[in-house]
Amino acid sequence: MPRRRQRLMAGSGSDGTEDSDSSAEREQTNSSESDGNRPKRQRLTRASTRLSQSSQDTSDLKQTADHDESPPLTPTGNAPSSESELDISSPNASHDEGQAKDQANRDSDKDLSHRPKRRRCHETYNFNMKCPTPGCNSLGHLTGKHERHFAVSGCPLYHNLSADECKVKAVSREKQEDELKLQEESNSRHATRHQTPTSKQSRYKEQVAEMRKGRNSGLQKEQKEKHMEHRQAHGNTREPLLENITSDYDLELFRKAQARASEDLEKLRIQGQITEGSNMIKTILFGRYELDTWYHSPYPEEYARLGRLYVCEFCLKYMKSQTILRRHMAKCVWKHPPGDEVYRKGAISVFEVDGKKNKIYCQNLCLLAKLFLDHKTLYYDVEPFLFYVMTEADNTGCHLVGYFSKEKNSFLNYNVSCILTMPQYMRQGFGKMLIDFSYLLSKVEEKVGSPERPLSDLGLISYRSYWKEVLLRYMHNFQGKEISIKEISQETAVNPVDIVSTLQSLQMLKYWKGKHLVLKRQDLIDEWKAKEVKRGNGNKTIDPSSLKWTPPKGT
Repeated sequence: MPRRRQRLMAGSGSDGTEDSDSSAEREQTNSSESDGNRPKRQRLTRASTRLSQSSQDTSDLKQTADHDESPPLTPTGNAPSSESELDISSPNASHDEGQAKDQANRDSDKDLSHRPKRRRCHETYNFNMKCPTPGCNSLGHLTGKHERHFAVSGCPLYHNLSADECKVKAVSREKQEDELKLQEESNSRHATRHQTPTSKQSRYKEQVAEMRKGRNSGLQKEQKEKHMEHRQAHGNTREPLLENITSDYDLELFRKAQARASEDLEKLRIQGQITEGSNMIKTILFGRYELDTWYHSPYPEEYARLGRLYVCEFCLKYMKSQTILRRHMAKCVWKHPPGDEVYRKGAISVFEVDGKKNKIYCQNLCLLAKLFLDHKTLYYDVEPFLFYVMTEADNTGCHLVGYFSKEKNSFLNYNVSCILTMPQYMRQGFGKMLIDFSYLLSKVEEKVGSPERPLSDLGLISYRSYWKEVLLRYMHNFQGKEISIKEISQETAVNPVDIVSTLQSLQMLKYWKGKHLVLKRQDLIDEWKAKEVKRGNGNKTIDPSSLKWTPPKGT
């Protein structure tokens, strides 16, 4: 009776909401009885959970639980046969049943939350992409394990095979790999440090030697004609015929290596490290050079799919095929970059191109440069920049050597925003000429300049080498007793921060008795002087007297 009285006192309020103090007291009462009724509640909870799990296919789980008209469950979990089986002696029976239903709903929600989610297929294909091989429908894969491909490395047609042949070869390769694994396992069990070849291994070695006997016999006349016909019909769009060039054993080894490399590329693509269209341009035909690209450049998608891009070396227009390039070169009137020629000495010229006046040319130049630069992020917003393009002239025109760009109005006095030497002109001194020319412009502007960060790897090496050469030349020509970093900066137009970092790398800056001292290391100066003499008069340098340039207005 005391418990019943306590339950009546802990009734609901007039507004239909339960008093918080009363609910707290009831929770305390229920917790005090939990020890005695724990087995019963556990059975009720399990039975209710099974009931809730069986009703998960209904449209609304909570609505089904609230309006369930099935007879109540007994403590054993079965439906009662008569009213005598219902336990009505406990005043908390109805509360236990309500709590069991709530627990069942919570358990069912928990089961739903922990239900394993439907997995997505790990191979996702972009069906807008197509294999660059002419006549290929992108179906099949060289490995025989995938349904589609998007690159030449996985194209069966390029390798003169069909999709079914690739699948058959994949099955045979798997069988051979399984046999090899079993053989290695059996050998490892009986392995010794100085184990002699088994009779089976010796026979296999003799078979390989026998198969390789005729690999240097050469092609017969009919075979040569067949190979030439295939080459003339397909050109570089198909792999050359490899049959009869070497032994069948070596050819099969080569095919296995191709399939393994293609499988590795496919794994990288599935993992997202390689996406369709990323860095698909492997080479560009630029003038009389064929250049291998280093990085991805955001060319339009229809051009980025191609394995090779054809670029006019004068107007920098990019094309899809050599035929289009040949027709373009026949009618292209450009023989040098647009803009004003501000420097000429011998065959070397520098043109100043305004990004606002020649927008298309500058955008094409940026797209071309991104193929060889990692940190370049600006491609289309070229109007705030001036481009200084260095060329080398011959009887056919002015060929692009390199360029650098700079902002028209730089608040941080950057004299270079982006700099590039074309790969065919690298390691010939043109990079230092571009850097020296940028500092020559800063001297004419009576400013102290510095390149914009971050620099590329090759750019950082070139700038450090240039700063070192400038400082050693200044030290060699300096005749005074005291030297100042500020004077060096005004003389060379190099930023004092760059001067200090270079002096520290050369170990020419020391801290002594509270002062920083610049040391004149004669050994480094003599080493630099010897290199200058060895280079001779053929060293590529910028002649300030050949510059015909005035700073643009507003800078």
